[in-house]
Amino acid sequence: MEMKVNLGKDSYPIYIEQGLLDHILEYIEKIFHGQKIMIISDNQVYSYYGEKVEQQLKEKYAVGHIVIEHGEQSKRFDILPSLYSQLLSFQLTRTDLIIALGGGVIGDLAGFVASSFLRGVQFVQIPTSLLAQVDSSVGGKVAVDLPEGKNLVGAFKHPAMVLIDPLTLKTLDKRFICDGMGEVIKYGCIFDKKLFEQLNSYQSFEELYQDIDDIIYQCVNLKRIVVEKDLFDFGDRLALNFGHTLAHAIEQYYHYENYSHGEAVGIGMVQLTRIAELKNLTPKGTSKQIEAVLKKYHLPSVSHLQTKDLKQAMALDKKNIHKKLSFVLLKEIGASYVYPSDLSFIDEVEEV
Repeated sequence: MEMKVNLGKDSYPIYIEQGLLDHILEYIEKIFHGQKIMIISDNQVYSYYGEKVEQQLKEKYAVGHIVIEHGEQSKRFDILPSLYSQLLSFQLTRTDLIIALGGGVIGDLAGFVASSFLRGVQFVQIPTSLLAQVDSSVGGKVAVDLPEGKNLVGAFKHPAMVLIDPLTLKTLDKRFICDGMGEVIKYGCIFDKKLFEQLNSYQSFEELYQDIDDIIYQCVNLKRIVVEKDLFDFGDRLALNFGHTLAHAIEQYYHYENYSHGEAVGIGMVQLTRIAELKNLTPKGTSKQIEAVLKKYHLPSVSHLQTKDLKQAMALDKKNIHKKLSFVLLKEIGASYVYPSDLSFIDEVEEV
């Protein structure tokens, strides 16, 4: 399957194909005519796929690799100097290429490095986790975390290409399959009732996996449409943040250790929808529908954080513009809208 994100000079193709990693060179050759490639990966993903990718690319290019510890804790600002040093030692130039081989953390980190090193180096996304395949590898948002919050230092840097091989999900830890399903369910909630119903019709991820190429395609296509309309995250694209304002606060409060991103998004979607129901901004029972689908994919729907703790974290959210936050709410499953408010919006419930 193939599609194109149409952004003028920043347009790029996305390929979804099982077994794509077995012939990676023919894809890279289409867009890269320089000499050197640096692969940035984490220790888990590299142990599965690093050598396979590297051996193929070495037929035509000089290839190096940087392998970091897996997990959100590695996506931090103070890791950057060591990455830049390794790129300098490799003598990577502006006409060379960086490949992000890994999940959302690697995509964000390698993308930010590519956006900032030598004022910008071309890069390719090879997302290996479900979350990265359906969401974070597309759209050009790259970032690193500060101690005060997630993704607070970032850029818009579009990849030259996104290569998605759903077979990589076979080596993904079950928890992170569930993690990715948080974002998949989000797409159904905000844009596509049919997709939501399709996800609800499966009894397990194993059953869903028979249709995984189609599910990934649907999510990526929904994101492509939004990104083409709203490149910089101030209009239609805000809908993609459904559940994320609470989710980022939950993740940060627990120092990214208790909940994965997709788990926090699931909690955020349910809790925010409950608040909206209490305020008659979303039809009653909507949160229960979301909760039922989350449960099917072993995702939590509640954390026991006090509102005051959440608010402290949310005050630093980068989407907190002029002390206003744009809460994404549901008109119903499959249709969303943006509701501007401030932190007092979440006061009405005792616990979130």
